[in-house]
Amino acid sequence: MAEIRADMAATIWRIRVEAGATIAVGDEVAILESMKMEIPVESAVAGTIRSVEVVESQQVQPGDVLLVVE
Repeated sequence: MAEIRADMAATIWRIRVEAGATIAVGDEVAILESMKMEIPVESAVAGTIRSVEVVESQQVQPGDVLLVVE
């Protein structure tokens, strides 16, 4: 099991996957917004999304868990 975490303080602008989705390394799983810039979040692991731990418009801090992948 792996966790995809936020790299910076930002707002969740868009979540691109849902629980049960299969992802590959490099897939864009979410988009963060910080200082009017959109920052894609790409998966470093392949697998199935076990859970989405955030919602769109939520504020996150560095290290916060965004998604859990099996």
